[in-house]
Amino acid sequence: MRTHYCGQVNAELAEQQVTLCGWVNKRRDLGGLIFIDLRDREGLIQVVFDPDQQDLFDKANKLRQEFCVQIKGTVNRRPDSQVNKTMKTGEVELLASELNILSRSEPLPIDFNSQVSEEARLRYRYLDLRRPQMNEKLQFRAKVTSAVRRFLDDNGFLDIETPMLTRATPEGARDYLVPSRTHKGRFFALPQSPQLFKQLLMMSGFDRYYQIVKCFRDEDLRADRQPEFTQIDIETSFMTAEQVMQVTEQMTSGLFQQLLGIDLGPFPTMTWHEAMRLYGSDKPDLRNPLQLVDVADLLTDVEFKVFSGPANDEKGRVAVIRLPGQADNVSRKMIDEYTKFVGIYGAKGLAWIKVNDLSQGREGLQSPILKFLPDDALNAILERTEAATGDVLFFGSDKANVVAESMGALRLKLGEEFNLVSDEWRPLWVVDFPMFEENDDGSLAALHHPFTAPVNVTPEQLKADPAQALSNAYDMVLNGVEVGGGSTRIFDNEMQQTVLEVLGIGKAEAEEKFGFLLEALKYGTPPHAGLAFGLDRLVMLMVGANSIRDVIAFPKTTTAACVLTDAPGLANPEALQELGVKSTVDENDDK
Repeated sequence: MRTHYCGQVNAELAEQQVTLCGWVNKRRDLGGLIFIDLRDREGLIQVVFDPDQQDLFDKANKLRQEFCVQIKGTVNRRPDSQVNKTMKTGEVELLASELNILSRSEPLPIDFNSQVSEEARLRYRYLDLRRPQMNEKLQFRAKVTSAVRRFLDDNGFLDIETPMLTRATPEGARDYLVPSRTHKGRFFALPQSPQLFKQLLMMSGFDRYYQIVKCFRDEDLRADRQPEFTQIDIETSFMTAEQVMQVTEQMTSGLFQQLLGIDLGPFPTMTWHEAMRLYGSDKPDLRNPLQLVDVADLLTDVEFKVFSGPANDEKGRVAVIRLPGQADNVSRKMIDEYTKFVGIYGAKGLAWIKVNDLSQGREGLQSPILKFLPDDALNAILERTEAATGDVLFFGSDKANVVAESMGALRLKLGEEFNLVSDEWRPLWVVDFPMFEENDDGSLAALHHPFTAPVNVTPEQLKADPAQALSNAYDMVLNGVEVGGGSTRIFDNEMQQTVLEVLGIGKAEAEEKFGFLLEALKYGTPPHAGLAFGLDRLVMLMVGANSIRDVIAFPKTTTAACVLTDAPGLANPEALQELGVKSTVDENDDK
């Protein structure tokens, strides 16, 4: 039906006949001439209708926004004075000779020339996706997946699919369950990741696997989460963690160089403990120069219990953020807002000191907490934080995890509000994560997943002191966003049993949930390791979007609903009966 895309017509086609198909982006009637901007996925071109061709002109006069049309005509160069340098096709225009209205459009239910709510955009997603900025994002996503496939294919990785209907596995979120009609009362689970299957593929001898795969997690959503998301899943045998990091770093650097012309440079490596100490986050944004400085050892003997309590608690922490040069710009109202902000993360308050004039000693400082701090502790804090005149010091004092989360978030907020964040790209590897984290009840949970290998411990040593064990895990972080995470896997049956035991999973439960994996580990399992990228997050960063919803064709809302199709919906009672499932929700209840 067409010879060219609209956005590909240029001066090299001057005086040639072409046939284009697309949508009317805009119509203008200027002094007897009718102009339209015709749009398709590759861009826009101006089309002109001459009134001397009366029938054609009358037909063009009926065109409205978003009519779908086919147009034949001659490509003409525009006069120099009329060249539109903002359009790829701005040097030319199409003089129409034929017009075929393929489909008419009613007035659009949303006006993209004004502010449109995200719910409306998702409700009419097929219209939203026609917008050039959305079209470009999805085209870019396609280029990313194509480049990933080429790289992995060229490096000996095999694209192998894994099942969508499987058993539930512990990945840290609730599973989406699918009832079985042929096995009433039993349920499949949609995979949170292909974790166990890709390990089984390594045991099967496919030493380099990849898959661009849908994963599903029934969890509360935010800007960078969806109930269904896409992973670039990679697994290898006979490769160390360092080798996996090297090949995936090469792939990521290649994507940025090839698609954006950006050289990411070498990726530095930082331990998890260092990241938490300096930035309060295991995915630190290195574009922000602010850091956390520990001062608990300077405050163990002060009478101020807000500081001395956590300072003397082995699970406590006192840390300071020094905001340079902003003492005159930080008002008491702003400090109150920051106090409320850290409260979101569990902090009970936010102590502060303004350094108005360092040369005046205590007299040059401003804070309600000064009366609680003796000179030796105060001077030591100023020295350690390298405080200078004009600085503001913010204190976090609580359990270590509360301090890390609240002060890490405050660090990001201050960096944004005071324009401290650079516009460069800052990649990072975070390594040596703790093997386990403590739940509120004192039990242990796997920080990554229970198939991650510990570093340099025997099963006996792990069982004796699990809290001190490190995992051979690694996360790729880019500008404060975790874009990929992986680890070496446990390939020894005894070690896997020990990890499950530490997690409180007894032999009977382990056999029920992971019996097939434990059985497979008995038969010559190779050392293996892998990494999974969040494709949606990676593309979101590369195109500069604020949400992964902008790089997914048909995403869900923050309540995990599809307003386009009105999903999820109620099931047919007959279908539920066939499945052996009964709903306890009345069909008249609100969703």
